[in-house]
Amino acid sequence: MSRPQVVLYKGVPAEVRARLAEAFELTEFNGVNDANRAAFYAALGRADGAIGVGVNVTPEMLDAAPKLKAWATISVGYDQFDVPDLTRRGIVLMNTPDVLTETTADTVFALILASARRVVELAELVKAGGWKGSLGEAYFGTDVQGKTLGIVGMGRIGGAVARRAALGFGMQVLYSNRTRNEAAEKAYGAQYRALPELLAQADFVVTLVPLSPATERLIGAREFAQMKRGAIFINAARGKVIDESALIDALASGHLRAAGLDVFEREPVSVDSPLLKMHNVVALPHIGSATHETRHAMAACAADNLIAALTGQPLRNVVNPQAQQR
Repeated sequence: MSRPQVVLYKGVPAEVRARLAEAFELTEFNGVNDANRAAFYAALGRADGAIGVGVNVTPEMLDAAPKLKAWATISVGYDQFDVPDLTRRGIVLMNTPDVLTETTADTVFALILASARRVVELAELVKAGGWKGSLGEAYFGTDVQGKTLGIVGMGRIGGAVARRAALGFGMQVLYSNRTRNEAAEKAYGAQYRALPELLAQADFVVTLVPLSPATERLIGAREFAQMKRGAIFINAARGKVIDESALIDALASGHLRAAGLDVFEREPVSVDSPLLKMHNVVALPHIGSATHETRHAMAACAADNLIAALTGQPLRNVVNPQAQQR
């Protein structure tokens, strides 16, 4: 009996690749670009499944893949897919929740601390030879402990950030979410607020919502104006969740004290972006889950998902369960 055909379009650890190669006939690509796009489409035409990350999956791609049954993304986010289109075609989409929760929450808190205490700015001052003596108030930061943190999107990662904030830093946690998170309320004293109220009360605002038509540009000029003067804004969701030009204006006017950003509207962010010229912006290259341990676990999870889907095992981490009914 022939083994399922699978397209792997992202490099994975050797152990994970070996497991995939044992279960499937693999066709491999290290990313998709203009040079290999035709070969990628041809491979999809033979494929029963696909696994990878970093490619926008278009209807044209799916039209080229009539046999495709399952797609495993090595990510928790799935904004690179048209989920209703996959569902209509009967293609099961699977993601990697849970395994990156704690690591991404660490990154969020690193951005909070770095922005509040001006870590990057002052480290660069030292490296440039600008530390000549005791620094005065012009270089002071602001405290984190005891402040109010507003979390926009209280899912798994939001809950992990709330735990760090409430139990580690004695922060009051407010949150805005589609539904109440009673577990976070009970464990961390988190308090539900409508978004305008949260923005008005929080010293730090963190966005952690998935990108969707409902959340695109969720935070714009009106919302930045609703935030406290001197508040700090953190975005670790997706760049398009905010209006980047409105953020630039809020920082330039002094209404916001600082921003910590792991994501941008266009990635990689242009070197000409005004954000990169602002001393009060901490900018990271979308590394929320980028540790050796977590990226290995994500690849292993995605492989488990695809192996289950194509070998008749119970499905795991399905984004669109309706596709199983097609």
